Amino acid sequence: MNKAIIALIIGVAAGIALTILTKSVWMSTATEMTTETTASQEKKPLYWVAPMDPNYRRDKPGQSPMGMDLIPFYADAGGGVDEGPGTIRISPDVVNNLGVRTATAQMRSLHSEIKTVGYVKYDEDQMVHIHPRVEGWIEKLYIKASGDRVEQGQALYEIYSPALVNAQEELVLALDRKNKRLISAAKDRLHALQLPNSAIKNLIKTRKVKQNIAFYAPQSGFVDNLNIRQGFFVKPGTTIMSIAKLDQVWVEAEVFERQAAQVKVGTPVTMTLEFAPGKTWQGKVDYIYPKLDAKTRTLRVRLRFENKDLVLKPNMFTQVVIHIRTMEQLLLIPKQAVIRSGRSNRVVLALGEGKYKSIEVEIGIRDDNHVQVLSGLEVGETIVTSAQFLLDSESSKTSDFKRMNHESEDSDFQDEPPTATTTGVINSLMVGHGMLNISRDAIEAWGRDAATVDFISSKDVDISAFKAGDAVKFTFKVEDGQFIITDINLVK
Repeated sequence: MNKAIIALIIGVAAGIALTILTKSVWMSTATEMTTETTASQEKKPLYWVAPMDPNYRRDKPGQSPMGMDLIPFYADAGGGVDEGPGTIRISPDVVNNLGVRTATAQMRSLHSEIKTVGYVKYDEDQMVHIHPRVEGWIEKLYIKASGDRVEQGQALYEIYSPALVNAQEELVLALDRKNKRLISAAKDRLHALQLPNSAIKNLIKTRKVKQNIAFYAPQSGFVDNLNIRQGFFVKPGTTIMSIAKLDQVWVEAEVFERQAAQVKVGTPVTMTLEFAPGKTWQGKVDYIYPKLDAKTRTLRVRLRFENKDLVLKPNMFTQVVIHIRTMEQLLLIPKQAVIRSGRSNRVVLALGEGKYKSIEVEIGIRDDNHVQVLSGLEVGETIVTSAQFLLDSESSKTSDFKRMNHESEDSDFQDEPPTATTTGVINSLMVGHGMLNISRDAIEAWGRDAATVDFISSKDVDISAFKAGDAVKFTFKVEDGQFIITDINLVK
């Protein structure tokens, strides 16, 4: 009897334990299945979209009509409430396939370079101009051509002038009368007429009036602007010739209006010339002209270089690099991170965990690798430097662009095709660097109004035949934040 009761109790207990264990296992399995199902649902894209055309959607992976891989769009691609409009989420494998790279906004000094071209000129501070003080005829000219080398004290020309003859006779007459006041007055007049001291001394000694008077070089140098020939009649105000030194030269160059504020007097400059490969001249900015060229929209700057070996010649064509160094710390990002349009500049902000957002920024000065951010970014924020155009095309559809202090008027960007063809007028160009400033017409396909934009010509496009004021039709592409002209023709 007791054994039967004990067996019954043991059986009931075992049944209860088995029931609890089975329920626990079932609940655990159900939980895991629910978790896996939820995770699977979260990871499943809603659809795949073309990077450059948000209206092209497919329910499976593939390629767009442009041959670009479709990007998956997830249910949570818009991000949470705290992430704001325009935030998108990209899966890690897509990030890897797109080759997304990032960089951090940092405070640092800017070492930029302004590359331009220039022409060698005489140093006008060391140039003298030869003018006669009297009317007369050039009886003998010792200089035959511009460019001739002369030494200080070398005879340049002889002139016959009735005024000089009369002035000499007055001195002789005063000497004969031994009138000191008349002698002093006659000598002063001859000095005023620039009669050489040697001629005055010889006149006092011999008391013989010369019909032809020789004039001599006041300094050594090279003759320029030889405007007379033997037998010419000259009068006061006539420039007979100029004499310039070449141990120091000027180089006149031009910089764009947007670069003008960076150039200061004393800024170091390096210069190269095609005829001397591998040789570099060191100089500095000597003078900045106060007026901007109204046609080319460029500012002239004057550079000074030593030329002790006289290798540099006037009118030589040069390549110039002006080295700009800022002492203050600036907020800088890589130049390729900036997405330029006709009306604004944007960057793609990396928020972490595969989230990205396109924001508007205001940029300042730049060098070959970095650009200053005036507003829109903070120190330490991470931005995308590669594949940002693909991310921006998706983010900008819903982004509010309210990172800046003022709300942008251009808050509804459309996806931009990779290339566009339009017409415009060239405002200025720098052939040596393939740079053009063009006031282009509106681009209807992009929804862009007319604007004035800086362009760069591709290596296979020759712009040497164009000039400021030309009406042109051109095709350009957007690459690494630059507008690159791939074809350009005159509009007749």
